[in-house]
Amino acid sequence: MMDLKIYGIDMWPDQKIQAFRSALLDWYDREKRDLPWRENTDPYRIWVSEIMLQQTRVDTVIPYFQRFLETFPTIPDLAAAEEETLLKTWEGLGYYSRVRNMQVAAQTMVEKYEGKFPETMEEIRSLKGIGPYTAGAIASIAFNLPEPAVDGNVMRVLARLFEVDLDIGNPTNRKVFQAMMEVLIDPQRPGDFNQALMDLGSDIEAPVNPRPHESPVKDFSAAYLHGTMDRYPIKAPKKKPVPIFLKAFILQNQAGDFLLEKNDHSNLLAGFWHFPLLEVEEEKELTLFEAPLEVAEESDVRSRFQADYPFEIDWQEQNFPEVKHIFSHRKWHITLEVGQVKGTPDLAEGSLWVSAQDFESYPFARPQQKIWEVFQGQQE
Repeated sequence: MMDLKIYGIDMWPDQKIQAFRSALLDWYDREKRDLPWRENTDPYRIWVSEIMLQQTRVDTVIPYFQRFLETFPTIPDLAAAEEETLLKTWEGLGYYSRVRNMQVAAQTMVEKYEGKFPETMEEIRSLKGIGPYTAGAIASIAFNLPEPAVDGNVMRVLARLFEVDLDIGNPTNRKVFQAMMEVLIDPQRPGDFNQALMDLGSDIEAPVNPRPHESPVKDFSAAYLHGTMDRYPIKAPKKKPVPIFLKAFILQNQAGDFLLEKNDHSNLLAGFWHFPLLEVEEEKELTLFEAPLEVAEESDVRSRFQADYPFEIDWQEQNFPEVKHIFSHRKWHITLEVGQVKGTPDLAEGSLWVSAQDFESYPFARPQQKIWEVFQGQQE
């Protein structure tokens, strides 16, 4: 395989590729991380771990992974899960479409594959929510198929190995790294090879404060040998998330219960329970020379709320810290409105009066957890 080029990138000859594989796998055999999903090659466990690890740190995932497997030990258990149990088990991990897609995929496996994981790349890729990276990870680790698993960690390592002048954040460039991996992957130990690159990219070759001098493959790295580590990988800065300004209404009735409503109207956090929310315009800081906000402006927000909830409310004039939460493309800025509702009025479908002691029975997304933490902090 002399003079092989992939998208203009000069690949190594066979002998060098063999040496690279040996160096990487020898290091992995000595240093691989002890992780619960590596206890065996059960494809269900590997799938759950890989989906959880998307956009989430390993140390955060471990307790979620263990709890998820305790709650849904098999594919049929996941397929048959109630929505609230499913969301409660995932509560706090974010990106909730991941677990919804997992349940759809589990239901497909029950219907088409007798509740078992399919064993070909084509069948694995056909499952809801499984993209090329996750499919490659499952195929290689569980079924020993020579399929690359190309994620950000792997692209970072490859970009430094070959000084690849392509933006790794641009999805169209993924095919280049995929093609490179198809040449480099060890056909005898594809799962270990993929995991070794993942481990290397998440630690020694991390995006921040890498330790290239400790890399087991530093002698193969063009960026290390040429002193260009600070240039690679190339990645354009992310766009700033769009700010969204919201009011959260924390209301108690005379029994001390709190008003919650279920989000059945939006793909974002659908199925979760939350304090009522109302989108508002940005609240700007005032200078010493500006007049204070008119009381009417504040009461207007409350009036808008009471158009949907026609309660008699004693509003509390209390200042709370702003709650902030960043999604992938938007940033919520939430301020709190707190009040006491007179009586125990009836509620529309999808709303409930719930005692704080019973909150653990209802799935709360992370923004709602933050709201509750801020509220409780002011009550102590």
